[in-house]
Amino acid sequence: MLRIDVITLFPEVIEAGVRYSIVGRACEWGLTQVRALQLRDFAAGKHRKTDDEPYGGGAGLVIKPEPIFKAVEFCRPTAHTRIVLLEPQGKLYTQAIAHELAEQEHLILICGHYEGVDARVREHLATDVLSIGDYVLTGGELPALIIIDSVVRLLPGALHSPESLAQDSYADGLLGYPQYTRPEEFRGMRVPSVLLSGNHGAIARWRRREQLRLTRTLRPDLFARACLTSDDVELLKELE
Repeated sequence: MLRIDVITLFPEVIEAGVRYSIVGRACEWGLTQVRALQLRDFAAGKHRKTDDEPYGGGAGLVIKPEPIFKAVEFCRPTAHTRIVLLEPQGKLYTQAIAHELAEQEHLILICGHYEGVDARVREHLATDVLSIGDYVLTGGELPALIIIDSVVRLLPGALHSPESLAQDSYADGLLGYPQYTRPEEFRGMRVPSVLLSGNHGAIARWRRREQLRLTRTLRPDLFARACLTSDDVELLKELE
């Protein structure tokens, strides 16, 4: 079972986000356990203060190191625990990292807030520093939920149809192919005839060609890194 501890100033955000869909079912089925810890519970003093003004001056407040270190210690990390600090300076989170984290037994996610977290957390406590993109959020709660969702769905038994994982975007470095369902025609827009043919070989070929087309058009950065087979090269020639 994968154990996930989230250290946050807003545990109710995490608790609400993990109740539903795949993550909620995975918790019910005992595949994972997600616990949100209130950072203030580990702060000292009458007012349980978790932040202070930055040394050197500047706007905003910085989360203090003491409560974070204490919260992590309360989670009883082992040598195999991944302690993940979520902040904009981190490494860009990818599907490959999701697969890596899904193989762990224990994750601790630290949610930043305000102007950030005391740098000693990043330098001396975190094993990983991750960012979900090049933009600014109020705190690390939404990134934590994104990581939890992307990791938990990879756990064996989390999906009713394990084959869905192989069809996901980014599963093999390319975007997913277009999906259609009933009705066959809607407002003059028809489902591609190949999907109605019953020819599974032709369908698989069409889907792969669409993956290549969409990735090259929408995400040329991904396409440039993709490992293409000789069959992929032939499909690209067809697109030309």
